[in-house]
Amino acid sequence: MLYYILRAPAIPMNHDTQKSPAWLDSMAVAMSTLCLVHCLILPFIVVGVPLLAQFAETHLHYQLLVVVVPLSIVALGIGYRRHRNGRIVAGGALGLLLLIVGATVAHTQLGLVADRLFTIAGSLTLATAHWKNSRSSIRCRQT
Repeated sequence: MLYYILRAPAIPMNHDTQKSPAWLDSMAVAMSTLCLVHCLILPFIVVGVPLLAQFAETHLHYQLLVVVVPLSIVALGIGYRRHRNGRIVAGGALGLLLLIVGATVAHTQLGLVADRLFTIAGSLTLATAHWKNSRSSIRCRQT
């Protein structure tokens, strides 16, 4: 799917495309932020409230990936068709890779600290890529 999005011709900047789906990048940044907040806050909640410790083993990252990955692919793909900046897509792909590794391999094989480090790094990288994607798309529409 990503191949077809990236290989599509550039979107011409005419009247019909002025109303771009900028909400996709905003939603992707919000999801990355939610993931980051989850990773940073959950340990404090677990330490502060022993009753909630039983919920620390439920792994929310899988559920977040189901939303974050497709949303990011679509938003970055649409943005790429506008601005043709491969670095932004590469940054988004790196962020997604870090999130996926953190939620799967790091969580099961490397432990909680590695899980958190991969997830935080992936969230920050992906949020930055979406922010740059949004700014670049806006600049393309203004020219």
